[in-house]
Amino acid sequence: MGLEKDIQQSSFSGQNQKAVINLIYTYHWVTERIKNMLLEEDITLQQYNILRILRGSDPRPLSTLMIRERMLDKMSDTSRIVDRLLLKKLVSKRLCNTDKRLVDVSITKEGKAMLQRIDERDNEMNKVMEMLNEEELISLNKLLDKLRGSGY
Repeated sequence: MGLEKDIQQSSFSGQNQKAVINLIYTYHWVTERIKNMLLEEDITLQQYNILRILRGSDPRPLSTLMIRERMLDKMSDTSRIVDRLLLKKLVSKRLCNTDKRLVDVSITKEGKAMLQRIDERDNEMNKVMEMLNEEELISLNKLLDKLRGSGY
């Protein structure tokens, strides 16, 4: 077990390079597992992210700009993803009362129900991290927060 075996590379230029490659590889490993779980609900990871953001702000609607600022994937086409959620009746849209240039987006009861079904399968989500104990998870979270705080 280990990165070297997983990607069939025996050496790296240093621990820094190995850590970056390991982080990228692990990101894709985790997202594939979550994507597979979300397939049963016929939503993408980005759609799931938007629904969670909207549930967190409920009952207050958010503009697509505010949603984009909170998204995990800042490169997502938020408007297009919201439109797909609208077609699935998981969100609603209306013109903003205070600024007619903006559109307010809210989660619908169908969207909340879908998130509830996903929440009930929390054990499947948690399996992604099952190899780590509570202390290791705390340590991992601190290290990742520290890495992002590096100012790069």
